[in-house]
Amino acid sequence: MAGNSIGKLFTLTTFGESHGIAIGGIIDGCPAGLTIDLDFIQSEMDRRKPGQSNIVTQRRETDTVEFLSGIFEGKTTGTPIGFIIKNENQKSKDYDHNIDTYRPSHADFTYDVKYGNRDYKGGGRSSARETACRVAAGAVAKLILNHYGIKINAYTSQVGDIKLLKNYKDLDLSKTEHNIVRCPDDLIAETMIQKIEQVRKNGDTIGGIISCVISNVPAGLGEPIFDKLHADLGKAMLSINAVKGFEYGSGFDSVHMLGSEHNDLFEFDKKVKTKTNNSGGIQGGISNGEDIYFRVAFKPVATIMQRQETINSKGETTEIKGKGRHDPCVLPRAVPIVEAMAALILTDHLLRNKNSKL
Repeated sequence: MAGNSIGKLFTLTTFGESHGIAIGGIIDGCPAGLTIDLDFIQSEMDRRKPGQSNIVTQRRETDTVEFLSGIFEGKTTGTPIGFIIKNENQKSKDYDHNIDTYRPSHADFTYDVKYGNRDYKGGGRSSARETACRVAAGAVAKLILNHYGIKINAYTSQVGDIKLLKNYKDLDLSKTEHNIVRCPDDLIAETMIQKIEQVRKNGDTIGGIISCVISNVPAGLGEPIFDKLHADLGKAMLSINAVKGFEYGSGFDSVHMLGSEHNDLFEFDKKVKTKTNNSGGIQGGISNGEDIYFRVAFKPVATIMQRQETINSKGETTEIKGKGRHDPCVLPRAVPIVEAMAALILTDHLLRNKNSKL
C-alpha cells in the first residue's frame, strides 16, 4: 500500500489498523535538540481521543504515545522518531456482521476491488483511528513552530445548518476548549450540542465545518508551482477521514466579487502588509505574512444506527445496520486533527525555506 507518508523534509509515515495491536508512525527530518514535552503531546492526544464526552464515540482509549527512537535525555537526536499508540479497547465482534457486506459510503468496496481483501474490523487501515498518529506527530511539529511564534487555532464553526457567523478576529479562540463541541461561542456551542444529541438519539449522524487560523506565519513559505502552500494544506486536509471540501481565504465567496473588490492592497507599516486578506495569507502559493485561514467541510459519519439496503461481495442485495461505538458527529474530535495536519505542512515548509536562499 503506497501513500502512507506526507512531507518532503519533515515527514510522517503512519502504520497500523483500528483493531490491531497498535498504530504508530515514524517522523523523519525533525531537527536535533528539540525538547520533547510529553505532557503537551499527551494533552493534544486527549483532545482527539474517543470517549471524552457524550457526543462522541464511547470507545475507551488512553491514546498514550510510546516513543521508541530518536529521543535521548528528553531531546531529539535528529534521527527518525518512532512511536506507537496501543489499541486498548477494540471490540472486533461489533463488526462480525460486516465480514462480507459493503457498508454504504465506507471504503469496504474500494479496498476490496483494489487489494482483493480488506480488514472488516473497524475498517482496518481506513479507520479514523489512524488519525491519532497524525495528532502525535502534529504535536511534535507544534513544538517546532512554537520556537518561531507560529500559532494554529482550529474550531467548530458549523454543525448542520447551525453556523457561527462571526469573523475569527471577533472571537476569543482561547474559549474553543470551554465546551465539548469546540466552538468558541458558548451560546452557539450549546445549540450545536443539542443538535448532535438529537441526531444521535435518532440513530443518525451530522456533518459540519471546522475553521482554522494560522497566525505569525513569516512571509516566504511555500513553493511556487506544484507545492504551493495552499495546495499542500488542501491535500493534507482532504486526506482526513470524512473531509469533503477545503477552501482558503475568500474561497468560494470570491466568485461573487469583482477584482477591484477582491484585490488585497499593499501598505507599509513597519513591514509590508495588506489592507485586506482575501488571499488568506497566501499569494502565488507563498505565504505573505498575513494570517492564513481556511475552512474544512466534513460529511456526516457514514456509520448510522439505522437499517440500510446494500449488497455483499457476491452482488446480492442485503441489509445492514451500524453496531458498536461511533461518532454521531466527527467535528469535536477533528479539531485537533486539522491543527495537526496544518502543523505538519507548516513545519515542512518552514524547514524547506531555510535552504531557499543564501
